[in-house]
Amino acid sequence: MQNDNAYMGEQKVGKLLAKFSVPCMLALLVSALYNIVDQIFIGNSSVGMYGIAATTVVFPITVIGQAFAYLCGDGTAAFMAISEGEDEGVMTPETRKGSKLSKAVAGTLSLTVIFSVIIIAVAFPLKEPILYLLGASENTIGYAVDYFNIIVAFFPAFMLMNMLNAVVRADGSPRYAMAASLTGAILNIILDPIFIFACGWGIKGAAWATVTGQVVSFVLCIIYLFRSRMFRLSFKAFIPDFRLIWKCIRLGISSFINQIAIDIMAISLNMLLSSYGAMSVYGEDIPIAAIGIETKVFTIVLNIFAGLVLGGQPILGYNYGARKFDRVRSCYKLILLWTLIVGAAATILIESIPQYILAAFGTSTDSSGYDQSLYIEYGKYTLRIFLALVICNGVTKISGVVFQALGKPGKAMAVALVRDIVAFIPLVILIPYISEMYNPGSGVVSLLYAGPAADFIGCVLTAILTVFIFRGLKKEEAAYKRSLELKEKFTQQAGAPQAQDTAEETAEINGIQ
Repeated sequence: MQNDNAYMGEQKVGKLLAKFSVPCMLALLVSALYNIVDQIFIGNSSVGMYGIAATTVVFPITVIGQAFAYLCGDGTAAFMAISEGEDEGVMTPETRKGSKLSKAVAGTLSLTVIFSVIIIAVAFPLKEPILYLLGASENTIGYAVDYFNIIVAFFPAFMLMNMLNAVVRADGSPRYAMAASLTGAILNIILDPIFIFACGWGIKGAAWATVTGQVVSFVLCIIYLFRSRMFRLSFKAFIPDFRLIWKCIRLGISSFINQIAIDIMAISLNMLLSSYGAMSVYGEDIPIAAIGIETKVFTIVLNIFAGLVLGGQPILGYNYGARKFDRVRSCYKLILLWTLIVGAAATILIESIPQYILAAFGTSTDSSGYDQSLYIEYGKYTLRIFLALVICNGVTKISGVVFQALGKPGKAMAVALVRDIVAFIPLVILIPYISEMYNPGSGVVSLLYAGPAADFIGCVLTAILTVFIFRGLKKEEAAYKRSLELKEKFTQQAGAPQAQDTAEETAEINGIQ
């Protein structure tokens, strides 16, 4: 049977990108609804702002779970795409069962389960100290613990859902991946008002609605494994092949580092917001709740960026593996163009109507009596300042995935680390410190400027690395063309079998994998 994904090297790039990226984008947007819908219903419930603040301090823990899921899932997806492009051969159902792709998927799936169990074993005994460290206060710790207990207990399903979704997309089924995410999200939306309001479960209801949706999405992804195109899982496939697992992990390290960088950034931000907020008119809970809303708004924009590039990842990887360099360049240009368009539209929207965005998450005073006007005021500052250069952030994020798809995990890690760690962390510490020296109480607002400053620095580095990588692709292309010329020459002189060996040796000499 012919390679099912050969069309990725033949159809028009724009048509392919639409086919893969639109479902992927919708799937990721739907995935974002898990937490966003919770926040909206929680914000409009009796717990109000304190409930939003509580879910915000739990957020970094969920990011850790996602980091390990993406390490395995995105790495395996990249490995699948590159391998298919390189092989472009004949694959029968029998050979699929014992193929390297089957072993790779089985190995990283098992590794995801192991990671989820380790996180649960570490997080549960230390939950209260962890939550206080992440910015919980006496007003929010009870809500945070209730939410944490349910969300973290279901980490195996949550992490496997994220890992397998990437595998399903890479297997050439982006619509199925979207449907799996969409089904869980719709169920979450339906159950949220029932559990929160009708059952009176409050923040626990939001957590139960979320994990129920995640479990359903996970089950749908598991069902897909019995009908996959590029591989067939068997008991034998689950015998660890550490060499293949490492190849996948190596390609997924940039996604992992990116998520961990986001987590370090979120933890640092929560701690500083709580500290400087206590020294200001806003108090320690309002800034935490406001940054929680900002995170959810940014997640929507980020998931559109991610949908564009993750949809294009199999196309990039396949054509890079097949040495079709013109198609690689065309795909990247289209992804970049749409990232710039989406980033510009998001910036205009966020800067124009922040008050309406805040209103969706609830702004009425609850029984605890927090100051509504201060909440809205700081929320508007947060959205307008922190997301001012979201377009630059988008360019950085999509480029990291492109580098990963082209087998350049080191450069992919570099762009994530520079923006979120090397630039953001020092800036978010220094800016409010200096601001407080000259204007006491201003640090909680001034630290927000660390966001756009880091976005700009990260974008500049990304542009430089992109130029170097695509110059390198031109050299690879020239070397590959020379190897083909030698193949043709030796075909005429020595026959096809020997020519094939010679061409492969020449390619290796020129650094072509």
